[in-house]
Amino acid sequence: MKFRFLAILPLIALAACGDNSSTVNSGAAAAPVAAAPAPAGQDWTQAVSQTKEGGFVMGNPAAPIKLVEYGSRLCPTCGAFANTGMKPLIDTYVKNGKVSYEFREYLVHGAPDFAPALLGRCVGTAAFFPVLEAMFAAQPTVLPKMEDAQAFQATLQGKPPEVFATAWAEKLGYIDFVKQRGLTEAKARACLSDKAEIDKVVKWMDAGTQLGVSGTPSFFLNGNLLQGAVSWAQVEQALKAAGA
Repeated sequence: MKFRFLAILPLIALAACGDNSSTVNSGAAAAPVAAAPAPAGQDWTQAVSQTKEGGFVMGNPAAPIKLVEYGSRLCPTCGAFANTGMKPLIDTYVKNGKVSYEFREYLVHGAPDFAPALLGRCVGTAAFFPVLEAMFAAQPTVLPKMEDAQAFQATLQGKPPEVFATAWAEKLGYIDFVKQRGLTEAKARACLSDKAEIDKVVKWMDAGTQLGVSGTPSFFLNGNLLQGAVSWAQVEQALKAAGA
């Protein structure tokens, strides 16, 4: 994968977050699905793994209802979903084994999104979802630092991806953020400079675009795009219709 994509990817306006006015159509209600017990001594929230599509999934691997979110950690609409929906999604639908939840990075803002995406993946499977939630909760502190995004990115023109990923991480305060959550600074900077991982993130984002993702958040339920679903209420409606 060439890095040409990164050079031409624009800084997309925040309106791309939740920029979908279509009505959710979850179809006819399905029969209720049964809960599935987790392995002894565990619950399904402890079952986290990386998928071949580049996401991280939590829950019963055999869950009959599979929810996938394409999201940006700097997207306010994604943040609103996480802050209102993550807890009920996990407590009500993932823990009982009915639903698995996967998060895939979609860098809707271009260059700035690489910093939190790379660092959020760097923490590993056990910390992936707690750090994801923490990044969304920290948006009120982080997003004001993006007000001069166009001008700041202009100073990085022509730099390789690992340079601007590190520069954005420093600007937005993400290196200190992950240090407070157990990642060493050396490890954080190594992850920001990991060309192979940057290459993979670009490839996985392109795969999402091919599936029809054009903004964040975008939700898929059992492989079907939930048109217009950006809020927890809309997603929960679709989960219930699927039998959760």
